[in-house]
Amino acid sequence: MNENRAGLGYQSFEEVRTEHIFYIDKTDFIREWWEYADKVTLITRPRRFGKTLNMSMMECFFSNKYADRSDLFEGLSIWEETLPDGDYGYRKLQGTFPVIFLSFANIKAAKYEDMEFKITKVISDLYNKYDFLLKGNLLNKKEQAYYQQIEPGMSISLASDAIHSMAGFLQRFYNRKVIILLDEYDTPMQEAWISGYWEEAVRFFSSFFNATFKTNEYLERGLITGITRIAKESIFTGMNNLDVITTTSDKYTTAFGFTEEEVFAALDGAGLGEQKQKVKRWYDGFTFGACTDIYNPWSVVSFINKKGKYDTYWSNTSGNGLVNLLIQKGSPDIKQAMEDLIQGKSFEVQIDEKIVFDQLNGSAETVWSLLLATGYLKVLDLRTLDSDENGIGEEGDVWYTLAITNLEVRRMFRKMVQGWFKNDSEVYYNEFIKALLNDNVKKMNTFMNKVALNTFSSFDSGNKPSDQAEPERFYHGFVLGMVVNLSGTYKVRSNRESGFGRYDVMIEPLDKTKKAFILEFKVLDPDEDEQTLADTLANAHTQIEEKQYETELIASGFIPGQIRKYGFAFKGKECLIG
Repeated sequence: MNENRAGLGYQSFEEVRTEHIFYIDKTDFIREWWEYADKVTLITRPRRFGKTLNMSMMECFFSNKYADRSDLFEGLSIWEETLPDGDYGYRKLQGTFPVIFLSFANIKAAKYEDMEFKITKVISDLYNKYDFLLKGNLLNKKEQAYYQQIEPGMSISLASDAIHSMAGFLQRFYNRKVIILLDEYDTPMQEAWISGYWEEAVRFFSSFFNATFKTNEYLERGLITGITRIAKESIFTGMNNLDVITTTSDKYTTAFGFTEEEVFAALDGAGLGEQKQKVKRWYDGFTFGACTDIYNPWSVVSFINKKGKYDTYWSNTSGNGLVNLLIQKGSPDIKQAMEDLIQGKSFEVQIDEKIVFDQLNGSAETVWSLLLATGYLKVLDLRTLDSDENGIGEEGDVWYTLAITNLEVRRMFRKMVQGWFKNDSEVYYNEFIKALLNDNVKKMNTFMNKVALNTFSSFDSGNKPSDQAEPERFYHGFVLGMVVNLSGTYKVRSNRESGFGRYDVMIEPLDKTKKAFILEFKVLDPDEDEQTLADTLANAHTQIEEKQYETELIASGFIPGQIRKYGFAFKGKECLIG
């Protein structure tokens, strides 16, 4: 049997080892975790980075269910390690603990009631695995009656304490405290936020985590994995025994994802060694703590599995919905930053790695924190302010320079933006761009009105300047589409300083012999004595001229005759261009 089969989708360590599936040795994670000796550890890593496989590995190593499966670890690094407090090796530790292993990966529900049922089903399935505890005299009659109440659809108060109770039963049965592993802890929380039952979910999970990991006297160690670090105030209230490891932490830096050395060795083994630098451009870029050049394992294994075919393997898997929603519905500042990111630029921002889901709609910093945690952005640099900087922050504040992680992620973002103008809107959008470049104002008006009619609601547009959902959201999303569709031939910028103000949109051709464009977007405002769209359009042109927005283009070598200036006047979903 071929030892190097690059199989995809394997999440069982036992299966990977038994079926001789391609595996990069990550068993040193066992040693690291044990020697750090933290009571409860939460590790966040992007999706498809081997979290579930590593948790399965931990179960196979520590669980007494695998006491006779030392073969799974023979030849791996952990089998040669020596415990720090004795002269015997880690192999003496293998298979010696009762282990509870839970996964919330499938807790995805549109309604809170459905989430409740799925949680109770996961807990009920766990109890069924240990129903041998009902035999003999281990449990008294009251405990046996309690055990029988653990079933799908049980009360949520019963469910919140059920893992704590099971740990107690197992501790008595085996006379040893229990290791609890929880994988993808944050999946139901993300679903709760998207589907609108965040508060109800928080109430349950606060109680659940408190009983399972904080006040659990039967707990030896706890290990939790997920994608995001949800703020402690949300569901980990009072858990002072929790060590949180994020992508910027210096613990476990090589335990998840592949290092460059590991990837290059795998490529050589697969006969793809000549592809190293291109693979680096596509799939490298992740940084965990001080460890740079971490590769996306799903994409690397997929690339080897497909015999060297490049594709957006990671971004084509599920899980982009929340990111898409946050960017599409995000503020103009978020879309403007995305313009720079997609064009290969970086930006500096202050972030807080604790994800406060309540703030995702209103805080750009929280969105960037989420994109960093989920692997779509990487840290190029960070600086700590040595003193107070006026308008920037206080001494001790940390500012991060962020960029898109790699070519694969950039291509994913481009597809995401293109998807905003789908179906008929895509045709109208592309036709609008052609009309713009050809100075066909009549067609620009025709196609822009169709684009606005079909896509305005997607960007939360409003029909008054005072509306909370301002049309800026639309035009910045619209400009992002231009960035994607015109890249390679034009530079597209928005809300930059030129002359005596900030223009809305500037489209500068890389070929200096072609036309450049300045676009100004305005909403009809009766307070400015605007009664018709024509009035609004006239004011847009007045602003372009008074603010001398063409200054930047002229400084770049364009003559006035090459520069086209267009006003876009909006009233609801109506648009007049001229």
